[in-house]
Amino acid sequence: MRAGVGIASTRRKRGWLAAALACALCVLPAIASPPGDIDPNAPLTFGILPIGGPAESLEAWRPMLDDLHKSIARPIRAISVTTYEGIAQAIAEQRVDIAFLSGRLALDAVSRQNMQVIGRLTRGDGSKGYYAVLLVASDSRLRTLDELFMRPGKWRFARGEALSVSGYLVPETQLFAPRGIDSDTFFASVHIDNHQNNALAVVNGEVDVATNNTADLERFQQHFPDQYARLRILWKSSLIPHAVIVIRKDLPLALREKVASFITGYGKGKDGVREESNLKLIHDISGFAGADDADLVPFADIEYALEKRRATTAQWVSEAARTARFRKIQADHDLLVTRLRGK
Repeated sequence: MRAGVGIASTRRKRGWLAAALACALCVLPAIASPPGDIDPNAPLTFGILPIGGPAESLEAWRPMLDDLHKSIARPIRAISVTTYEGIAQAIAEQRVDIAFLSGRLALDAVSRQNMQVIGRLTRGDGSKGYYAVLLVASDSRLRTLDELFMRPGKWRFARGEALSVSGYLVPETQLFAPRGIDSDTFFASVHIDNHQNNALAVVNGEVDVATNNTADLERFQQHFPDQYARLRILWKSSLIPHAVIVIRKDLPLALREKVASFITGYGKGKDGVREESNLKLIHDISGFAGADDADLVPFADIEYALEKRRATTAQWVSEAARTARFRKIQADHDLLVTRLRGK
C-alpha cells in the first residue's frame, strides 16, 4: 500500500465490530470439502461477498441456502467476511465450495482457483448491471469533474479495496487512468473502507469525495434516508455487469449441475412466491440467470486496462523493455479471454 493510504478508521467501524465477531463464529468452523468430494455427505461451504455487514449478509442468504440444503440433500455452511481480501483468501485456501462474488473476485476464482461460473444475479428492476459513482456532499464546492482535477493534492478521497470493481477498479480505469492520474497519489489523503462507511464519511465531512455504486446507494437510501439526501453524484461509470455465483470444478459434475439448476430455477417454480420473498432479502435480487465463464470477459478487460495504465506510468530501462511488457500484457489478456470463452 502506498504511503498516505489508510485502512478504515476505528471511528467509522462502530457497529461493524460486532458483525465481524459474529461472522468469525461462522468462518472458523468452515472446513473445505476434500479434493474430489470424497464424502458425499460433507457440508458444502457457501462464501458470500458482503452486501452491507457480514452478519446482515448471512441472515439475508440463510433462507435460500436452507432451501439449497433441502434440494441437494447436503448440509450448507455459509461464511461472510468483512473484506474482499478475506473472501479471496478463503477461496484460495479451499475453504469455499460455492460463492457469490463480484466480477473481479470471480475472475480470480475462475482463472486461478479452479472454479466456474454457474449463475448471474438478476434484479427486480430488470437492470443488466449497476454503475460505479463518485459521491460528494450535496452542498460541496465540487460541482464538476474539472474542478476536481484542477486541484491535485487538495481533496480528501475515500475508495474501496483494490479488488472492489466499483470502489476502485472501474473509477481507476475509466476516470483516472485516461487523465494519466493515479488516485492513490493525486489526492491529499486516501481512505479505504466499504461503500456504506465511505458514503457516511462524505456526509459527515470526513472526506470530500468517495467511490460507491448505484446498487449499494439504493441500500444506503433505505437504511440512512436522511444521510442519503445529503449526497450528490459527481460522476457515473458505464454499466458494470452484476455479480455471479461460482462453484469448485473438482466437485462431482452431477452435484455441480444440481446446484446450478437450483440457483437458476430459484423463485421460478411452484413455490415461487415464497422463494421470491427470500430473494428480496438479498438486496432486491429477483433471481439468477444461467451464466458461464464468458460473463467475466468485461472484468478481464478492466484488469487489462489497469495493467496497461501501470505499464504506461512505470519507468523503463529501455524502450525494448517497455515494448516487451506491453506485448506480455496483451498476450496474457488474449489468452485469458480465450479461456473464459471456452475456446
